[in-house]
Amino acid sequence: MIALDEDILVLMSGLFWHTAIVFLRVGALVSLLPAFGERTVPARVKLALAIMFTLIVAPGIPPIEPPPEIQAMSGFVISETIVGLALGLGIRLFVLALQTAGSIAAQATSLAQILGGAAAEPIPAMGYVLVIAGLALAVMSGLHVQAAALLIQSYSWFLPGQMPDASWLSSWGATQVSNAFSLAFTLALPFVIASLIYNLTLGVINRAMPQLMVAFVGAPLITWGGLFLLFVSAPIILTVWVAAIGDFMSRPDRLPG
Repeated sequence: MIALDEDILVLMSGLFWHTAIVFLRVGALVSLLPAFGERTVPARVKLALAIMFTLIVAPGIPPIEPPPEIQAMSGFVISETIVGLALGLGIRLFVLALQTAGSIAAQATSLAQILGGAAAEPIPAMGYVLVIAGLALAVMSGLHVQAAALLIQSYSWFLPGQMPDASWLSSWGATQVSNAFSLAFTLALPFVIASLIYNLTLGVINRAMPQLMVAFVGAPLITWGGLFLLFVSAPIILTVWVAAIGDFMSRPDRLPG
């Protein structure tokens, strides 16, 4: 049994061990990374992407020495997976923010049911359009490069085999969720303001002219206005969203550690 453990430790030492441990953190992050980790991406493609990211990240960090005992390897597996998932969830929340912003905008402009089932997740058409455009813009803006840089820098915040502090991680997670919903409401604010003005105007008109069917007059107006507002504000919304992702991935003070 002792000889078998020694043989396993020799096999896992050196470059193979270093690459395997890096793959754990990279694979967990890539599985949640926007555009690369979507549910519509085949599992084989995700695996190939994780291997490619591993080949980029592994040479950029100091060599990771194997533990003296084989039992300690489980600690490396658990800690590296948790760190990768935490970083991936932090980035994934920005996609949730964009989906939520689209849902708020669609509900505010009575466009929530158009093409509601076109995506893998049941989101309104506005959310679907914003998410697809946002993912394309993020990849074109160098999301993969930012992700590789974030992974390399993460080894200075979370040492290999070191479990993240639970209190820091929970506090950071709650902060990121709060920031995601705050960002979603900020992105959808033009639609909320337009909906408020529209409903106040209809209320005044209905009060002044009770015999007028304001719903039949206002429905085409809010539909056209919502689509026009999406056409005008989408470039600004996506620019702010991509900038928020870049700010998150380039500021280590927003990460626990």
